[in-house]
Order: sequence, then C-alpha cells, then structure tokens
Amino acid sequence: MDEIVIISGKGGTGKTSLTASFAVLADRPVIADCDVDAPDLHLVLNPRVIRREYFTGGKIARIKPGHCTACGKCEELCRFNVIFFDGNGNGLLDKTFRIDPVACEGCGVCGWFCAEKAIKLDPAVNGQWFISETRCGPMVHARLGVAAENSGKLVSTVRREARRIAQDGKHSLIIVDGPPGIGCPVIASVTGATLVLVVTEPTVSGEHDLERVLALTRHFNIPTAVCVNKWDLNPDMAERIEDAARRKGARVAGRIRYDRSVTLAQMQEKAVTETGGPCVEDIQHIWKHLVQ
Repeated sequence: MDEIVIISGKGGTGKTSLTASFAVLADRPVIADCDVDAPDLHLVLNPRVIRREYFTGGKIARIKPGHCTACGKCEELCRFNVIFFDGNGNGLLDKTFRIDPVACEGCGVCGWFCAEKAIKLDPAVNGQWFISETRCGPMVHARLGVAAENSGKLVSTVRREARRIAQDGKHSLIIVDGPPGIGCPVIASVTGATLVLVVTEPTVSGEHDLERVLALTRHFNIPTAVCVNKWDLNPDMAERIEDAARRKGARVAGRIRYDRSVTLAQMQEKAVTETGGPCVEDIQHIWKHLVQ
C-alpha cells in the first residue's frame, strides 16, 4: 500500500485541485483531507458522509461550584488568566470561581493544587472527523473546531482511519491532501509516507517556502518530488526553482500551465481532469511520473 501526500509551502498553490485530479486519475484510491484547519477537498469531490465521530484531543478544566470554597488558589496559579470570581453560588457562598472554557489550555495546574478537589478536567471536543463515499473512492476528512488546537492529533486520526480503510478494502493507494507550511499538521501528514509531492509557484515567495518544505522532508528522509504550478507566468523563476529542487535532492515531476479551466471545473464541483482543459495533459504527465 502506497501513500502519496501533496503539500505546499503556503496556501493557495493548487494542491487541493491537484489532489482531486489525482483522485480521478487513480483507480479507486482512499482519499484523505489532512488540511483539517481549512478543509476544502469536499467542495470538489462532494462526499456523502456515512460515519461521523467527535474528536477529543485535549482536556478542559471545569469548577464544581458545590465543592468550591473560593480560596482563590486556582486564580493565583493560572498563567493563562482564564479563571474569574463570578461563578455560581453554592448555598454557602454567593459566588464561586469560573473557568472560561474557550480560553482554557487544559494544563491541569488548577486541578492539581485545588485542596478541595473542586476542579475537574473533562475531555475537550476539538472537532469532528468523517468517513465518506465519493465518486472516486472512500474519503476520510475532518473539521477542527473554532479556536481549537491539537490539529496534529486530528491529522493522525484521519491518516490512521484512511490506512484502516485501505487495508480492509484492499486499496493499493492512499492520496492525501496535506496542509500548507511546515508545522505540526504537516509533520503529522508526511511522516511515514511513500512519497511527498510539493506544489509550488514561480514566485520569490514560492521559492522560499519550497526551500523550507524540502528541508522538512529531508529531515524525515521522505522521497520528494516537486511540481511548479502556473509555471508559464514566470518561466525563468520556474526553471530556477526546479534547479534548486534538484540540488536539494528532490525530483522534478513536471510543470502545470496556468489554465482557467481549473476555476471553471471548481464552479461545477469537479476536478479539471473530469471537465477537460489544456492543463489536463500536464497533470496526467505528473501523475504518470508519480506512479512510475
């Protein structure tokens, strides 16, 4: 079972459009959208959700008014300043302490030092993950909650479920739409992958971000290929980026020309490889390179 992860140094380079096109070209792969902070692959593949699960990736503190004696120790020790003396009364006191559930980091210091054991740490619901069916194959995707953290753990959950589905259904390929950047969600997306494809643009920003991404994949010793999207907007920069990628040990999978057919396909909730356009030939060439 192979796993191809498509990532980029920044958002908006076209990796989701390319992932959807690969899903169409492949033979019933398992698809995973690991850009859990801002997922959008579902806008093109139009999945039908068949399973929905809540994701708990941390803890959140809660004060039990009936046990609170308003000693103030929790407020004193909270470094995040999320504890306030305006909570509900308990029959003995007119008011007790209250913890802001949105701002709480779940560190547990308040509960550890509470002499009355009046603070409880509950699992924090940070988002949801889904198993869906699409016209291209099964898809695992997720949505992180508003202001929620632990996106790296949610990415790991998505990848684990995608691998389980691939094994149970005897799928030979997993295609992953990864998040942009080089942070924790990206690391969780690429670790242990068969191949990483980095999508970049022929700009100074694209060149700089590509350098950071290639340093990341080299660190984890993951085979890496690079493709330049919209290369014809700046051919000289595209060539410069490809030369830099080769020097850093990455393969150049190909180039994709600028094509308005991609936007027109998105408006129809389809991949450009389903609707047609000049760039389809470029995408097919890159796909054949990756498969080989």
